[in-house]
Amino acid sequence: MQQLNKGLIRQRFGRHLHGYHRHAFVQREMAERLAAMIGEALPEGRVGRMLEIGAGTGAFTAEILSRVRVGTFYANDLVPECRQFVETAAALHKVELRDFLAGDIERYDPLPDRLDLVASGATVQWLEDTAGFFGRMAGVLRPGGLLAFSTFGPDNMREVRSIESVGLRYHTLHELREMAGERFEVLAVEEECRELDFIGPEAVLRHIRRTGVNGLERRTWTKSRHRTFIERYRRAFPSGEGVHLTYHTMYFVLRKR
Repeated sequence: MQQLNKGLIRQRFGRHLHGYHRHAFVQREMAERLAAMIGEALPEGRVGRMLEIGAGTGAFTAEILSRVRVGTFYANDLVPECRQFVETAAALHKVELRDFLAGDIERYDPLPDRLDLVASGATVQWLEDTAGFFGRMAGVLRPGGLLAFSTFGPDNMREVRSIESVGLRYHTLHELREMAGERFEVLAVEEECRELDFIGPEAVLRHIRRTGVNGLERRTWTKSRHRTFIERYRRAFPSGEGVHLTYHTMYFVLRKR
């Protein structure tokens, strides 16, 4: 698997911000599910201090703020331009964005503390030190505070990785539980694998490019590389008249011990 290049990730996501919401339909569904799970864990429907990590174009922001009343709201993203999307979503739900933390959450300092909820939709897979992230979030959450996130599992986009040998290092559900175990109690966990149909490998590549998830390498797609990928994909992963792509999604709601 590739070593993460945070600068390239920021560049690729930033380039496709305005079309992201239209094409990232899986991430939108993940936002809805994670927000619903958090709502189920908060029977009173409100929290005092919340930090959202990897807010992006505000899909999860809108979902969580429509379900949970938040007193003090902080948001973060690697891409500074995401602030406008988050502010719009927060204003729509009459919530003030106290501060937008632009930058890499693994290196941002100082973070807000005494938090009641840290939530992240489809971002944890981009971390370099996931175990360290759990420790850091435990440090800024109050006892009994919630850490909730969605992410992807090892079978995610397995078709592309089998051909290109490029992709993220996805943790298993068991590995994530183990990392969280010392500091957090597991309240809810869900996992799902599904195959999405596309009209052809070219459509798969467009989908990946428009959702920014190709932010791993700078290597140029030559004509021969492109042709080989298309031929191998079509032959190995047919589905009806097209091809399929696997999404492996996981959801966690944890309580700080």
